[in-house]
Amino acid sequence: MNRFVRATTSRSTTIAVLFLAALLEAGGDAFVRAGLHKTLPWQKASLFAVAAVVLFAHGWTVNSPPWDFGKLLGLYVVFFFLTAQAISWLAFKQIPSLAVLVGGLFIVTGGVIIAIAST
Repeated sequence: MNRFVRATTSRSTTIAVLFLAALLEAGGDAFVRAGLHKTLPWQKASLFAVAAVVLFAHGWTVNSPPWDFGKLLGLYVVFFFLTAQAISWLAFKQIPSLAVLVGGLFIVTGGVIIAIAST
């Protein structure tokens, strides 16, 4: 067992890895989205290549630790929602609507419930 796998057993490290994974997934999606809106082929290809690397890093980050991802899914969904909204706002200038904010409150509440119930 390598050092990275052993390190993920602590609660704080698990939370940090889940946050990193959510950031990688939302970030990779943002690179795809940006690439779709470019007109020059080299720009599209460059953004899609970066997206592929970032999304691979996401997959590796989520799947390499020896955890029961199903028990951590609630917290991961919260992190993904928050990072995706932040990236959408900062990178694409799309401010979340009231409906998204209210729905997000339910996502966060649900994630907290799942996280508490899974401990």
